[in-house]
Amino acid sequence: MDRVSSFDEPLKKLLGGATAKVMAEHLDLHTVGDLLHHYPRRYEERGKLTALADLPLDEHVTVVAQVADARILMFNNGRGKRLEVTLTDGSGRLQLVFFGHGVHKPHKELLPGRQAMFAGKVSVFNRKMQLAHPTYQLLDASDADEATEAVDAFAGRLLPIYPACKQLDSWRIAKAVDAVLPSAQDAVDPLPAALREGRGFTPLPEALLKVHRPQTKADIEDAKARLKWDEAFVLQVALARRRYADTQLPAAARRPVADGLLDAFDAKLPFTLTEGQEKVSKEIFDDLATEHPMHRLLQGEVGSGKTMVALRAMLAVVDAGGQAAMLAPTEVLAQQHHRSITEMMGELAEGGMLGGSDQGTKVVLLTGSMGTAARRQALLDLVTGEAGIVIGTHALIEDKVQFHDLGLVVVDEQHRFGVEQRDALRSKGKQPPHLLVMTATPIPRTVAMTVFGDLETSVLDQLPAGRSPIASHVVPAKDKPHFLARAWGRVREEVENGHQAYVVCPRIGDDAEEEKKGKAKKKAAEEDPDKRPPLAVLEIADELRKGALAGLTVEVLHGRMHPDEKDDVMRRFAAGDVDVLVATTVIEVGVNVPNATAMVIMDADRFGVSQLHQLRGRVGRGSAPGLCLLVSEAHEASPARARLSAVAATLDGFELSRIDLEQRREGDVLGQAQSGVRSSLRMLTVIDDEEVIAAAREEAVAIVAADPELEHLPELRTVLAALLDKDREEYLDKG
Repeated sequence: MDRVSSFDEPLKKLLGGATAKVMAEHLDLHTVGDLLHHYPRRYEERGKLTALADLPLDEHVTVVAQVADARILMFNNGRGKRLEVTLTDGSGRLQLVFFGHGVHKPHKELLPGRQAMFAGKVSVFNRKMQLAHPTYQLLDASDADEATEAVDAFAGRLLPIYPACKQLDSWRIAKAVDAVLPSAQDAVDPLPAALREGRGFTPLPEALLKVHRPQTKADIEDAKARLKWDEAFVLQVALARRRYADTQLPAAARRPVADGLLDAFDAKLPFTLTEGQEKVSKEIFDDLATEHPMHRLLQGEVGSGKTMVALRAMLAVVDAGGQAAMLAPTEVLAQQHHRSITEMMGELAEGGMLGGSDQGTKVVLLTGSMGTAARRQALLDLVTGEAGIVIGTHALIEDKVQFHDLGLVVVDEQHRFGVEQRDALRSKGKQPPHLLVMTATPIPRTVAMTVFGDLETSVLDQLPAGRSPIASHVVPAKDKPHFLARAWGRVREEVENGHQAYVVCPRIGDDAEEEKKGKAKKKAAEEDPDKRPPLAVLEIADELRKGALAGLTVEVLHGRMHPDEKDDVMRRFAAGDVDVLVATTVIEVGVNVPNATAMVIMDADRFGVSQLHQLRGRVGRGSAPGLCLLVSEAHEASPARARLSAVAATLDGFELSRIDLEQRREGDVLGQAQSGVRSSLRMLTVIDDEEVIAAAREEAVAIVAADPELEHLPELRTVLAALLDKDREEYLDKG
């Protein structure tokens, strides 16, 4: 068998169909290589064998003992059960206790007379020593020597605990790893020999053996250092190659012209641009003037004026004879961008129309739900070049959409688009168009280097003049119900002062499937109040109209409404005809109504940190101060409440994005949740390993500059091909 194919060997050949099937379906592990890269998430340190009479309190111990008796006790009116097992080893007695779902297996296995090894932390309950939910291994060996060997192996080593699933526990995964571990010798090493030796890294086969079966803690550290480097390095090489390839593409230089559309727009602005906007605009204009496509990420605080910067870039391209397209992830956002851009441009957005400016251009909207006539006209305006700017959703990507001369693509909220969508739009230019990616979620430097590593980055961290501070408070609805009543009182006060408010809920409600789930959750909630379904837009809106906000105009906005209905509600809210908008997260980004000053987020603990920051950014957009109330029934000491307190304590999106990254699964932050592609990062954590990522990036850039095709590094090429197979390239194209 050659060196590569043993890693490509399907698991079912080695492990049998049933185990391999569970691994494939529940852990996304298909080959020997996948399993060898399924690293332990922690290691259990077994204590040396301890006699029951000498057990130390609060320490991890391993004991060998016999089951004296076992009994199940019911509590909580028969809804809960507890298994109590008494052990003896001749020197003393010890109680084990198992609760809930953990009762079933030990109840069947730990029968009186059975001997086993048990490992866990010693605690005291009712003045008795006990182990709660210990791990154990039955000792059924008839041969005494074999039993002694098993005891020594169990007690005297670091036991790897693997990420597991309900269908396959860590012990069985460890057994499967034992079966494939010999293949570690066939690992293809991606690190060039000079780099590996220069940095003193453990060889890859040895690192894999050490991470799965460490003898000492030093083994684990050695292995982790090596495996983290591999992940960071291979990913950075892929990004560096992409950056290099982009610099080899031709593009039309788009230089702004004097006294053109951009100058006319700037002249009518009622405010001056911030220093940050000026600086970032210059970086973009410099890129647009080159004959290679721009690839730039524009990130900034909520409300820092990214749309203004993007619009000025689009106007510069129109001045230079090209067209610009802005791709938005939702119809609500596309319509909002279209509305705000045409308002900002005024008569300059009516080129060729009666009353329009001679210097103007046409700004068209293109979405999937448009009527046939409007759609036909928009498509005609694009192909003739009559429309200099188009704003749309995925509808822009369809084959029938043709441009006269596409010069710039602006992608808003990039993490919601995959590579095929972005490339489909880019391929519509005569030459590759320039690309500006915008994200309203501030990104820590490490994530920017890892996810958007093929893009130059511009950061807007100043808020425009006239933006108001936002006060944020957590409203503990369960502990202090009168606080919630006060929250609705504050909303009413804002409306009485001539302003408007948002109320955000996690669920829409009133849907057959939702209703079915809702009933099941309602039943669960009766048994456990913490399990109630999330609050729904339609129910809360109804309650508010009849109760706390009676007499005010309360409307709803959610994703299941017809696009025309959504647009109508947003227009009336923007015009001030609606007092309170009860919505889902469709208002999360891009919605700009300066007169809206208050936001109440119901079940706020059900949203992520970045999402809460985005939502909060919809208020405080005018001259009046903003107010954001985070309503939660989570307990004061819970992690959910800690998260909400962190959001309430700071308006710094970069700080919050760091907290977010620390609290969430890495894959979500890196976009894997959207793409469904398993993250290639298993050992590397982008928040903690900044130095590794930065050093790997430096090495990768040097290697790609010297050998872009990696002709002299066949092993690195092989590993890179494996990373980029099965649609994993989408992972790299988050930029």
